[in-house]
Amino acid sequence: MAEAFQYRALYEYNKDREEDIDLMPGDILTVNQASLRSLGCTEGDEQHPEHIGWIVGLNERTKQKGDFPGTYVEYLAPVVAPPPNKPRLQRPLPAAPGTGPLHPDSTSELQVSSLLDLTEQFAPPDNAPPILVKLIEAIEKKGLDSETLYRTPGCLAGSENTQTPRTDLTLLDQGQCDVLAVSEALRSYLQDLPSPVIPSSVYTELQSALQSNEASPKESYTRLLSILESPPVPLQNSLTLQYLLRHFSKLGQRWEKSPRALGELFGPLLIRLPNAGCDVSLDLPVLVLEKLLLNRTLEPEQAPPALPPKPPKPKAAPSSLANGGSMSLSDAEWYWGEISREEVNEKMRDTPDGTFLVRDASSKIQGEYTLTLRKGGNNKLIKIFHRDNKYGFSEPLSFLSVVELINHYRHESLAQYNAKLDTRLLCPVSKYQQDQVVKEDSIEAVGEQLKVYHQQYQEKSKEYDILYEEYTRTSQELQMKRTAIEAFNETIKIFEEQCQTQERILSNSEKLKSRVTEIHDSKMKLEQDLKKQAAENREIDKRMNSLKPDLMQLRKIRDQYLVWLTQKGTRQRKINEWLGIKNEAEDLYSMMDEEEDLPHHDERTWYVGKMNRVHAEELLSGKRDGTFLIRESSQKGSYACSVVVDGDIKHCMINKTITGYGFAEPYNLYSSLKELVLHYKHTSLVQHNDSLNVTLACPVLSQQAR
Repeated sequence: MAEAFQYRALYEYNKDREEDIDLMPGDILTVNQASLRSLGCTEGDEQHPEHIGWIVGLNERTKQKGDFPGTYVEYLAPVVAPPPNKPRLQRPLPAAPGTGPLHPDSTSELQVSSLLDLTEQFAPPDNAPPILVKLIEAIEKKGLDSETLYRTPGCLAGSENTQTPRTDLTLLDQGQCDVLAVSEALRSYLQDLPSPVIPSSVYTELQSALQSNEASPKESYTRLLSILESPPVPLQNSLTLQYLLRHFSKLGQRWEKSPRALGELFGPLLIRLPNAGCDVSLDLPVLVLEKLLLNRTLEPEQAPPALPPKPPKPKAAPSSLANGGSMSLSDAEWYWGEISREEVNEKMRDTPDGTFLVRDASSKIQGEYTLTLRKGGNNKLIKIFHRDNKYGFSEPLSFLSVVELINHYRHESLAQYNAKLDTRLLCPVSKYQQDQVVKEDSIEAVGEQLKVYHQQYQEKSKEYDILYEEYTRTSQELQMKRTAIEAFNETIKIFEEQCQTQERILSNSEKLKSRVTEIHDSKMKLEQDLKKQAAENREIDKRMNSLKPDLMQLRKIRDQYLVWLTQKGTRQRKINEWLGIKNEAEDLYSMMDEEEDLPHHDERTWYVGKMNRVHAEELLSGKRDGTFLIRESSQKGSYACSVVVDGDIKHCMINKTITGYGFAEPYNLYSSLKELVLHYKHTSLVQHNDSLNVTLACPVLSQQAR
């Protein structure tokens, strides 16, 4: 597993606070995995830094460590081990005895003979080979204003019988080298690389991108960039190319030279065409570099994105307010002290987004706590750190107490801390009101309130069912339209081939071209419809997800009222009246004797422990639909349900998460396998898989299955 992750800065950032670090485009930043986990990030989140907010990391260029904005960087790769040592620069040989020391003005010797390939010269977090960096830094520091820079006749790219100029590298550090000699040494360095910066494996693709008539200039440029990025091009080559393009852009601005002129000057240094057997155009090197530089010149410099929000620095508070005024942590209704994660899951079950509580951290370290927040139907665990009498979710720790921290985020969104947690701490799980769900004091009043909750539940369920049907219908239509677009593409391809064949017969050719145009128009209209319907489909999905917490909460409250009435001895007929159930119909909500006698209550009738798929199928072979068993999965920590459906035996995974057991999110809600089995005794599995239209009707080891 990766110990850290690396990011590349896209924009310049000058630190605003003492704890921040400066960024320049191209800077490589290393972030420890534990630091991301403390921000509430799960696996995969590290690849989307724009959603994380402020991140703590190390700038490999400046060696500064501190906060930087996730919106200003892009993800590169995980780091499993420290990066390899930088390759040692070639060390100049000492002068032969009697020849005397070399004078910086008498020669220009740079030890670049026997160069290694770029992939062996450096590795991230460096942006370019050390030799190249030294040369370009020396040129940009002293020689950008020189009119003869890169223009001396002795070392033109591609010329024959060229002798490599040689300069002592140590003279670069001392600033003693002639800048013209350094510029020629740079050209020779690029020329002497074992393989060019842009490898020959992508030349054909580059030519195709440049010659595409259908693509707009912007699309052509984007395609060029995608070809020149890793993995088609080795990462070191891609980084070196970007480093050189920045240098060439500076030259163009200073010299006021067109991208074409720069392409003619430097293109052959980056792309080396073979002498024979190559299908690409001879001016490919010039055209590629011209295109890359032209778009860098024409594109207005993109403004950096908005900075993620940061919590304001709290003002120093008098000691009497250290615990949020007169209230201490132990008095806070949302503080539960030392309780287990399982107990927290039970208390947070079926609660709406924004519900929260605080408990002592499982690490048992004095001063550390855990905030559990309900978000998106799941529990998010956020560690509260403590150091030097300060508290917070991440560095810098700014709050004087846990109470002050929680009170702050009851009024401000947690997006200040993590962009993915865009909610406030809305509903505390109060330790003082756990047994006061049913607040009415008479059976009649409780029954009337049950009626209200049941009606609300039915209305929400009906709304959800309508959305679900609409979502299913539009999903099927989207798939059909995508298939139709693929068919259009194939048809267009066939017609275009026929157009080329029929070009000699003018009338046929014109008819075919007209038909191709009509097909293109039909395809475009279908694509527009597809885009619009896909947006509607996503909106329906959002509405469905927003209904789920309300549905679960209403069901939980309704069931608690049912339990209260049953404990008070209320007759089932009366309860049915409040629920609007006809007494002669099947009663899904009553605690019937038949329900209590179900074999499902005995885990021995369906739980078989360690059993592989083959043995499970043998045990279920020949049994009726709905016969099932639960077994341990080959995936550690999970279980599998094997069930007979339409005479076939199907297998589906049962997840065990911090929120409970279930077949898929957000339905991992059941506190035990038994609770899950009892639920799906009445509820079809089709909501999770269209091919599983069956209930868990008959445990395999029960009398019913024999």
